[in-house]
Amino acid sequence: MRSKNMTGGPGRAPHRSLLHALGLTRSEMERPLVGIANAANEVVPGHRDLDRLAEAAKAGVRAAGGTPLEFPAIAVCDGLAMNHEGMRFSLPSRENIADSVEIMATAHPFDALVLIPNCDKSVPGMLMAMLRLNIPAILVSGGPMLAGKGGTDLVSVFEAVGKVRRGEMSQEELAELEQTACPGCGSCSGMFTANSMNCLSETIGLALPGNGTIPAPTAERVRLAHTAGERVMDLLAKGIAPRDIVTPKAVANAVTMDMALGCSTNTVLHLPAIFREAGLDLSLDIFDEISRATPNLCRLSPAGPHHLEDLHRAGGIPAVMDELRRDGRIEGECLTATGRTVAENLDALQPAILDPEVIRTVAEPYAPQGGIAVLRGNLAPDGCVVKQSAVGEEMLVSQGEARVFDGEEEANQAILAGEIQPGQVVVIRYEGPKGGPGMREMLSPTANIAGMGLGSQVSLITDGRFSGGTRGAAIGHVSPEAAAGGPIGLIKDGDTIQVNIPERRLELLVDEDELARRKAEWTPREPKTGSRQLKRYAAQVSSAAQGAVLSD
Repeated sequence: MRSKNMTGGPGRAPHRSLLHALGLTRSEMERPLVGIANAANEVVPGHRDLDRLAEAAKAGVRAAGGTPLEFPAIAVCDGLAMNHEGMRFSLPSRENIADSVEIMATAHPFDALVLIPNCDKSVPGMLMAMLRLNIPAILVSGGPMLAGKGGTDLVSVFEAVGKVRRGEMSQEELAELEQTACPGCGSCSGMFTANSMNCLSETIGLALPGNGTIPAPTAERVRLAHTAGERVMDLLAKGIAPRDIVTPKAVANAVTMDMALGCSTNTVLHLPAIFREAGLDLSLDIFDEISRATPNLCRLSPAGPHHLEDLHRAGGIPAVMDELRRDGRIEGECLTATGRTVAENLDALQPAILDPEVIRTVAEPYAPQGGIAVLRGNLAPDGCVVKQSAVGEEMLVSQGEARVFDGEEEANQAILAGEIQPGQVVVIRYEGPKGGPGMREMLSPTANIAGMGLGSQVSLITDGRFSGGTRGAAIGHVSPEAAAGGPIGLIKDGDTIQVNIPERRLELLVDEDELARRKAEWTPREPKTGSRQLKRYAAQVSSAAQGAVLSD
């Protein structure tokens, strides 16, 4: 066992002495040592209750003959960090989480790991660490929040800010909404980034069936954590490590489910970063190829009225996977954390679609193509992404005059001041991985556009990224970014921009000679931060088209 490097033989007497100081017995040291990476904190609603899952996972490890040792991990709440300086630290935290788990699991050589994240960057960060370490491991997340009163959620509150400014909602109504939209702890209730990644963790096979959809407040979620503790001991006994599970076919399954579920555009950043740790390449072209061939079967908030609790009630991830498997779109022979294949899991569960409005069939999908589209053109030579399942039909093809802002704050002020007119295209630049730095989410601008009644009339284009809660013609990850000299940095107010999502085109209708002249006059900008950490991040981070990973 790996842990014998710390506990075995006469030479490790000092090490054992330190473990005795923890209250461990010699017999506990002789069992497999299982690290429990717990991202609990009292700041993030999705993480406040993770301690009870950690206790359940530890009980499962002990029941199966192991010795669990818990250690912490950080987590950022993107909702709380939104629209201020804190959002610059959200995406970089993914790398910090992966690094910190690697540090703890190598400095203290655990035999296996149970990882307990929930929100946004903690899930991909822990998955990256799993594949980097490649020791038996299993992920169990905290689970989704229940929807708020009247089917509201956090996005309802963000959009209400614009409605109040427009006079469509009173301050009193907003005050009531903000108290009822998030009724309890868990990852925010729509198919936003956290729930997208929790569902895809289950799809990939690094988490157990139910991980993506079992609601946070339930006993079923606690039982899942207990089972995860038991299962990781079985993975250890069988010698099954994460890279045995994550194969090219598992990658294809993940992207197929991403498109069928209508997940957050942030998956286009996170899945390439995760699979890179296993030596697997996942390009934007693969996303678009699979999207064109995969029907969109679910329309969860913000694309539709349903929430994660509805998806769970309708059959969950197994029901969606089984529907796609029957149509030959899911590879059934992929190994999973149960120790069985995808096909064996589905055959044992015998899932069924229990609500055909929440989960459509392949024969009658919401749309013939997947939830995300990858656009290219002279404005995004390396690509950009849009959640096409959340775009109104009237905005799939559009053309408008650019209103250019060198940062999110300027754009928000203009939107809420009523300065944006129907038919215009809001451009927010210098918010990419390097230029932000940190590639902030733009949920406030998109929610304010919707709240001001412009959601069916105004497009937004940025080299930043979007929350999974964004809806409308919101095109992000424009690459190369402005700070890297990309064409988005050359746009001027009044330029005409053409968007054609069905044809996957994003074009700046400006003469090539004029663009060349502007390029010759362009000068780089210093990162907008005094943070040493963010300066290091800006110096090392790759393009969003490569997953915004750090260079080696």
